[in-house]
Amino acid sequence: MKHRIIVLGAGYTGASAAGRLARRLRREDVAITLVTAEPDFVERVRMHQLATGQDLRPRPFSEMFAGTGVELRLAQVTGVDVDRRTVAVTDADGTGELEYDSLVYALGSGWNSQGVPGTDEHAYEIAGRPGALRLRERLAGLGAGAPVVVIGGGLTGLEAATEIAETRPDLDVALAVRGGLGDTFSPKGRQHLRKVLDKLGVTVHEHSAVTAVEADHVTTADGTSLPSAATVWTTGFAVHPIAKATALEVSDTGQIVVDGAMRSVSHPDVYAIGDAALVQGPGDKPLRMSCASGIPTAWQAADSIAATLTGGKPPTVPLRYFNQCISLGRREGLIQYVTADDRAVRAALTGRLAALYKELVCKGAAWGVANPTFGLPSKRRPVVHTPTQKDPAASTTPA
Repeated sequence: MKHRIIVLGAGYTGASAAGRLARRLRREDVAITLVTAEPDFVERVRMHQLATGQDLRPRPFSEMFAGTGVELRLAQVTGVDVDRRTVAVTDADGTGELEYDSLVYALGSGWNSQGVPGTDEHAYEIAGRPGALRLRERLAGLGAGAPVVVIGGGLTGLEAATEIAETRPDLDVALAVRGGLGDTFSPKGRQHLRKVLDKLGVTVHEHSAVTAVEADHVTTADGTSLPSAATVWTTGFAVHPIAKATALEVSDTGQIVVDGAMRSVSHPDVYAIGDAALVQGPGDKPLRMSCASGIPTAWQAADSIAATLTGGKPPTVPLRYFNQCISLGRREGLIQYVTADDRAVRAALTGRLAALYKELVCKGAAWGVANPTFGLPSKRRPVVHTPTQKDPAASTTPA
């Protein structure tokens, strides 16, 4: 009887975990199923490029996992029952149910409207491909001089504002930030950021929390009205709501509480990774939602599962930060070096070299998903210990 491992979500973390498990365990001992609604891998860190009309290289999962033994299930996850160890899915053929022995929960996060009135109805988001394509269509239909307001001064907001301004210099691009511009960066980083935004003609509204979004303008806390033909909302992420609807122990943010092996503290047959997991990093600070945080958690979970099943000792993946990589259009960038717990230090890389650095990071992240052991040979080990399984009359049954 094969040990059934189901991985939910095929972003950077889920796809990495599935591929790494396939390279750690013998195919005759495990059945690895990757459940995803998308047939292609989505480079989430490039959604601002997609939104501005750039075409991204297709990365079909059918090619990425060819010959690995990972089975793709193109379906939408609609529920998880951690007591029965089942996952409810919906696909082109209707509804179904998958049974698992080990579950890797990597459904990730989406945009967070923060409950600001009008945001859901009028704002655009780039947390995923559907949102980026919707914004792409809107931007393509705007004429010269149309105002575009990007809300949020985090990495996503900075990348969106600069990408739009560089690609469409005919638009009137503005950036509204709650605090000071780049206030988490070093002085060198802030100086370079202002220089690039000025060069691109982006108007920056600092200390301007947006309190309402309308079809043609946004309103800030002090009553200022900023005209906007397209409002791009980038003020953080919200985790997928399914985990909160289960019996799993979750945080106030809806993230699954895990131990150092990425195992749920309430249900040890469930592992959570990436944005879906509440992971303690250096200084007992939760890791921020990001690709940089998520990929090491995927490695940790995959290696923990493999070690548990093969009788080995789970290795520990260092969970720390080294830098924050920001593209500022295609020709400029900012690499802000940070401490292990993500606080800026004085050193920063700027300009064209930083842009090339960020591009290499993006390409490396996508390559790493398809090559989770970095192209090095990996010995597939036999399963010697399998937790008690339910009777698998069928791994998928009609609902």
